[in-house]
Amino acid sequence: MDTNDPFRGNALGTIHEPVTAGSLSQRVAKILSQKIRGNVLPVGTRLPSENAMAQHFEVSRTVIREAIASLKAEGLVETRQGSGGFVRKPLAMAGLRVDALTQESAQSLLDLVEVRRGVEAETAALAAARRSAKGLAEIKRALSRIEKAVAAGRDGVDEDVQFHLSIAEATGNPQWVKLVGLFSEQLRAAVKVTRANEARRAEFAQQVRAEHEQIVAAIAARDADGARAAAGAHMEQAARRVTAADRDFWHSEGGEFARKLATAAPKAGAKKPRA
Repeated sequence: MDTNDPFRGNALGTIHEPVTAGSLSQRVAKILSQKIRGNVLPVGTRLPSENAMAQHFEVSRTVIREAIASLKAEGLVETRQGSGGFVRKPLAMAGLRVDALTQESAQSLLDLVEVRRGVEAETAALAAARRSAKGLAEIKRALSRIEKAVAAGRDGVDEDVQFHLSIAEATGNPQWVKLVGLFSEQLRAAVKVTRANEARRAEFAQQVRAEHEQIVAAIAARDADGARAAAGAHMEQAARRVTAADRDFWHSEGGEFARKLATAAPKAGAKKPRA
């Protein structure tokens, strides 16, 4: 028997009681945190894969990613490219342990990405089904403006927000435009943080460009299902990139943007403890 197997003796614990979707990630994070702090999952332990943990806890992989993001922000876990997640060494944890606001900022950002996933997927699908030639041309122009802004050394935040707004406009339904407009402040803040993270790694920037192009291609082809899938995948990958953010990012200007986003989030009702 592998003595380093985290599943040995059901070491990860389980979730028995029914809970709402919004509370699952924090429940999983709490269970893992307790196991790590109690040395049930010792320093250096390699965590199971996302698929394995999703099956174990009977939740989606997105929930697992959000839970791991919380543990990373707390300094309990690190991820290594191509190897997965590991419990941190005590010294590294002490050096990386961050305040509660930074941990909350990671979750606030993931919360926004979750909301965007629903809105972006539906507007992209409707835009594909209804877009006019003029609407498609504006979407393509908006995409081109992002690349021009980045090439000019700007962050491309305004252009990125306008790109998503142009997709909402292409639905032909002014209510979608209003919804995106009402959400524009949070959207701009979230985009500012995610783009700051993505700009730190060339592969992230390339991924975002390819994801945007896939959305536009589906809309151009009037492929509603493809557009919905491409927009949803774009948000899924945005969440993944947030969870992959490293220590340097959370101590950079991007991390500061994220903390401001967390403090600006409404506390009443929406941010009740998820115990």
